[in-house]
Amino acid sequence: MTDQRRPRRRGQGELEAQVLSALREADGPTTAGWVQERLGGGLAYTTVVTILTRLMAKGAVTRERAGRSFAWTPAADEAGLAARRMRKVLDAESDREAVLASFVTGLDADDERLLRGLLDRAKGDAPAGAGGHDAREADEAGEGED
Repeated sequence: MTDQRRPRRRGQGELEAQVLSALREADGPTTAGWVQERLGGGLAYTTVVTILTRLMAKGAVTRERAGRSFAWTPAADEAGLAARRMRKVLDAESDREAVLASFVTGLDADDERLLRGLLDRAKGDAPAGAGGHDAREADEAGEGED
């Protein structure tokens, strides 16, 4: 029997992550051919175009006409893409409060402080009367229901 090893199968989303990484390394909008060369490994051009098209459907990349082809650009940085994935997971759940509560209780102290600071900053940016006064603050001020 001969020792024929199959190439390692990529994990789910691994190729998309590699394509996005290559796009981020580009100096600006770039073609699927450039991404293909950057990734190497014998990927077919059509595979790269398929991945880019899937990423566009997910809102992760944009494209603009460049001659007979397209030039592709990441729609957001890594943090923005991670935030989009987190919102997608949250949107898929029926009990948002339970999901958020579970997420928050799983944070370590440093991440919790960071999140509280970000929420406070966002609250400060909100226009007057646009959610800057929550039930916890009302209770602390003695304005809660009796």
